[in-house]
Amino acid sequence: MSKRYIHIFCGTGVGKTSAALGKGMRDASEGKSVVLIQFLKEKQSGESMDFFKRLEPEVKLFRFEKFPENYENLTEREKADEVQNIKNGLNFAKKVLVTEECDVLILDEILGLTDKGIVTIDELHGLIDAVGDETELYLTGTSRCEELWPYVDEVTELVTSYRSEEA
Repeated sequence: MSKRYIHIFCGTGVGKTSAALGKGMRDASEGKSVVLIQFLKEKQSGESMDFFKRLEPEVKLFRFEKFPENYENLTEREKADEVQNIKNGLNFAKKVLVTEECDVLILDEILGLTDKGIVTIDELHGLIDAVGDETELYLTGTSRCEELWPYVDEVTELVTSYRSEEA
């Protein structure tokens, strides 16, 4: 039996998504149901999508964006459409939490949506408030969203570090 647990993976370093997915895979191997919702992620290759399909029903992947281009390269009209798609993903995440449709919810790259003005800290706080007593929530993204830290159990910040050539 698990308990409510919320973990943020943030920062400029690589490995945030991998860390959250690793925890999700571990949980799935223990018989828990995992839902992964990706936001503003580079489109997955067919092979990646096939891999996630093989993990169903234990792990389910959802994406709500429809444009293959990077968000910054979209026209203003396309950005407005994409923002609505992202808001639909946010609403879906809240529904998943409220109805307790899964044991583990991973919201990949959701923290970065705050930097773009697509999602507010209050909306993210609303998701945290919706986490049930037996649900684990993992939030990833480059933005630190420190305003949320008092409401989560753990924060892991990954940073890019540089080694000098003399080392």
